[in-house]
Amino acid sequence: MIREISLPSVRKGAERTVNLELSDKEFRRLLDLVYIGNWVLNSTRGDDRFEDYDLLQEKCFALAGKNGMNALVERYMGHYFPSKAYEEGGIHEAIADYEDAVFFDILAEELARRDMLEENVNQEDLNELTARMNDYMDEFEKNGVDRLTVEER
Repeated sequence: MIREISLPSVRKGAERTVNLELSDKEFRRLLDLVYIGNWVLNSTRGDDRFEDYDLLQEKCFALAGKNGMNALVERYMGHYFPSKAYEEGGIHEAIADYEDAVFFDILAEELARRDMLEENVNQEDLNELTARMNDYMDEFEKNGVDRLTVEER
């Protein structure tokens, strides 16, 4: 079923709205994107959260409840949140997969740069940097961090 969703602008004083026509499946995917985006932006910020993203997530999950997706939403003190069932339904595994990939990419690049003793690699050094990064990525794919050591200098 196609639903029309009206999302009033989050900006204060703004009156313009955006209307989307989404199937139930597309709306469900949109919820995942909103949740993941808000997680990336706010999960490490403690009390210094980007409130406008929290409000947009709440608005989307409130719409989910109004559109027959009650299992995805919990209401607490007048606010709408992703339900425990939603959060335990695989979304954090997707986030963890992304975090693992990013972790190993960054680690491989940092180690390769350290090996080359350069923070700023010029174009001539790019092939060497890439080769070193690929060597580290091969190691991480085979052994994870099991053979990684830290030595005191």
